Parts: sequence; structure tokens; C-alpha cells
Amino acid sequence: MKELKIDALVENLDQVLAFVDAELEAMECSMKTQMQIDVAVEELFVNIASYAYAPETGDAIIGVESFQDPQRVEITFIDEGIEYDPLKKEDPDVTLAAEERQIGGLGIYMVKKSMDNMEYKRQDGKNILKITKNL
Repeated sequence: MKELKIDALVENLDQVLAFVDAELEAMECSMKTQMQIDVAVEELFVNIASYAYAPETGDAIIGVESFQDPQRVEITFIDEGIEYDPLKKEDPDVTLAAEERQIGGLGIYMVKKSMDNMEYKRQDGKNILKITKNL
């Protein structure tokens, strides 16, 4: 697994995306799939940067690992911020008009829908969130 350890700051998002995209390009990932992954990475990293350590800041580790048979990529986000399992959050009711919905949760919902798998665990004081996309 290739890893990037970076300050969990929104202004570091471009570095995170460049790191992930370099790995995806090395796997000859399609542009459509790369864009889906980029949206998920942006959502998850910005959530860590915005909420994990608030009002302070800390580190985030982003790991990218590719697999064959079936060809897929797993991207892992690790932080030592407050415990938060995004999979426990109820999905928003997307049948409601935007002004009738509760604020928040749409980004995680989009990640769940666009990735093939999403797992969370809290281990050794760390949030570990893994998304998987079949290529």
C-alpha cells in the first residue's frame, strides 16, 4: 500500500487528490471511475479536515492499494480525531425536496452509492475508513 501522511487541512485537498490520481493513473483507471473516486476522496478528506480534530488539527493518512482478480482499488483514510462512523448515519431521504431535507449527510450518501464497498472501524484510537471501487 502506498501512503500519504498529511496535515488534515482543507487546503491540502489538492495534494491528496494528486497522490490518489497518480496511483489511479498507474492502474490505467478509466476517467469516469477516477472522477467518481475523486469525488469520494474529496468528501471524506474534507470531512476529516473539517470535523475530526475541530477546533484543532491533526494528521490524516491516505493509503491506496490496488488488487487484481477482481481488479479494484482500496483507499483507506486514517485519523486520530474524534470517533465517527459515517456508516451509522441514516441516509438522507432524497425523495424530499432539497429545502425539506435535513442539512448534512448527502456527501457520505453519495460516497456509499458510488463506491462498491465502504467499511469503518475504530482501532487503537484511530478512525479507519476504507472505500473500495471495482475497476
